[in-house]
Amino acid sequence: MRAISLRSGAAGIVHGMKISKNVIRSVVGLAVVVMGASAVAEARAQHDGGYGFTSVRSGIPDSAARFSVTSPEIHDGGTFPASAFADAFGCSGGNEQFTLDWSGAPSAAKSYAVTMFDPDAPTGSGFWHWLVWDIPATSRQLTGVLPSGAVAGTDSAGIAGYLGPCPPAGDITHHYRITVYALDVAGLGLASSTPAQVATFTMSGHIIGFAQMTVNAKR
Repeated sequence: MRAISLRSGAAGIVHGMKISKNVIRSVVGLAVVVMGASAVAEARAQHDGGYGFTSVRSGIPDSAARFSVTSPEIHDGGTFPASAFADAFGCSGGNEQFTLDWSGAPSAAKSYAVTMFDPDAPTGSGFWHWLVWDIPATSRQLTGVLPSGAVAGTDSAGIAGYLGPCPPAGDITHHYRITVYALDVAGLGLASSTPAQVATFTMSGHIIGFAQMTVNAKR
């Protein structure tokens, strides 16, 4: 499975690959000599906002096929319009769900699911903003009106339905991963109140394809 880097939620703590203590001492010592301790700290803060990153598995199997997803309101590598920002947590956006269109999914797909995830939220486990599953296999679009049978999942804030981006003011740029999953089952058998981590874990064993775009936000 692919790996995702998540912010740790603990200021000043860095998790990374296991390397020897001698290498760590050499690198840190060289950085201090060349840049100075304060410069090292400043450079690191510019990268991670003062929080470390840790790697977790993405939940998407390496065997999953790729297909395409587009939207009339957003695009891969772009930014969110003000209308899509949250109307909570200090933001005053419209919290309007954008439309997604997808094509080229595996013909064996029996249903689809959609998520929006922020790996840069300083929580230690990211932040799920949007989950929908049990989207019928005949669907090729998701709008503000859910197709019959689809389930609006509960996000990390405990709210069912779409919750727009709202990164902390002054924080680093957040990279929101919007993913459409093609699944090999018609339904996950999960209630709308199922925690996001449980829903995505259940989903992970049924993913046969995915389409993804990353859209950025900063305040």
